[in-house]
Amino acid sequence: IMVGQEAPLRSTWMGAILGTAGTKRDIRESEEEGRQLLQFVGLQGKGDLIADNLSYGDQRRLEIARALAMRPHLLLLDEPTAGMNPRETAETTAFIRKLRDELDITLMLIEHDMRVVMGISEHITVLVHGRKIAEGAPREIQSNPDVIEAYLGRGAAGSTSP
Repeated sequence: IMVGQEAPLRSTWMGAILGTAGTKRDIRESEEEGRQLLQFVGLQGKGDLIADNLSYGDQRRLEIARALAMRPHLLLLDEPTAGMNPRETAETTAFIRKLRDELDITLMLIEHDMRVVMGISEHITVLVHGRKIAEGAPREIQSNPDVIEAYLGRGAAGSTSP
């Protein structure tokens, strides 16, 4: 499994996910927590599958389950829908909304697909070449002339300057 590739000395797949090998933590408790995480991310019943055999979207969910096992206060999602087909993108967007709505963690999303950004975010900061050009609620961002120009090109926001 993908986890095993990164942690080859762990004795069980759940131990690899939760980092429990060599600790005194009750293995049954760890396995139950792992099952709950897999269920939360929509991978229930797939815990014994090799990660390479999962769909690309499910592999991303497995990565998120591994991160959630650490009980983070902040979860950074760097282009979580990159390389996904439209169905996987829609499912992943819905899943990230579930993370946002049901967990007590802050999500930081780096994404170029504006439909995904607008469908998930409560607050958006737009960078172009490392420089902040806009910040605000999705409604404000989607009508911001600087953002429109940056993503759609000169003149798209009604600008007539060269």
